[in-house]
Amino acid sequence: MKAVVLHELGGPEKLRYEDAPDPEPGPGETLVRLHAAALNRRDVFVTRGLYPGAKADALPVILGSDGSGEIVTHGDGAETLPPEGSEVVINPALYWGEDSRVPGKDYRILGLPDNGTYAQLVKVPTENVFPKPAHLTHEQAAAIPLGALTAYRALVTRGEVQPGETVLIPGAGGGVATFLVQIAVALEARVFVTSSSQEKIEKARELGAEDGVTYENENWSRELREMTGGVDLSVDSVGGDIFDALLSLARPGSRIVTFGATASPKVQITMPRIFLKQLDVRGTAMGTNQEFEAMLKLYGDRGLQPVINKTFPLEETTAAQEYMEEGTGIGKIVLQIPV
Repeated sequence: MKAVVLHELGGPEKLRYEDAPDPEPGPGETLVRLHAAALNRRDVFVTRGLYPGAKADALPVILGSDGSGEIVTHGDGAETLPPEGSEVVINPALYWGEDSRVPGKDYRILGLPDNGTYAQLVKVPTENVFPKPAHLTHEQAAAIPLGALTAYRALVTRGEVQPGETVLIPGAGGGVATFLVQIAVALEARVFVTSSSQEKIEKARELGAEDGVTYENENWSRELREMTGGVDLSVDSVGGDIFDALLSLARPGSRIVTFGATASPKVQITMPRIFLKQLDVRGTAMGTNQEFEAMLKLYGDRGLQPVINKTFPLEETTAAQEYMEEGTGIGKIVLQIPV
């Protein structure tokens, strides 16, 4: 098969498009012929050795967590459903375990250490293979898994979002943030966003957000308070100075869910805002197979479609990752897999 393989660390330019052995599914595994894959920032971090487990002794590896395609075959002892030839999408959260609250010791994300979706074929646990929503193309379905699963768990399981609540999503325009807007709107929340550009705020409005502010205004937090009247749930991937502002914007008894820290992993916060307001601050990452199935059902029932930024052929994966690093445009970057 053709695949994009990382043989050494050093950035996206170290990726190589080449022939690789076809994977063979073992017991409880399914082989999927991929039609499309999608990028995540995790992939770039791995190429630079900036992701846990991204070390020289973990290479070579085929990156990629998101993918959609069709079932080729099942390994011995695997479930026989869905049948061979079925169009499917893959949940990249492997071996979560029995406790839905936290992943177990065997948990990992597809694409390191296991070979991922930057390839014509991939093998995954059968329990991680789900029917593709019929209204989505393979490119659209491939854009969903990691980002939409993260967003769904953050909003529904950890955030306990309710219809009519005011939800704030900082950093609108990123892959997961776009899913957060889409899902929160579908669940009948009032959605507000922050962003570095007015263009991304306008895109959030197109997805159903009520309004938003840019960081260019040094009084953006005050402006947002006037817009919202206070926030019931913030779902944050930015961190840094933004996080303390979320505490200020939070209504008493409200929730803040965090799943990232793109601005800074270290935060200075005003602690009394947490305990005097009786706030809940909750962490989250990825999600279970049950949450993945519920997320797909929501997309199917509501006819939701992910926002796709740009599509590249598999052999141009290096260019695709470099484009992602530029931060140009809104939505997911997708790879077309040659048949």
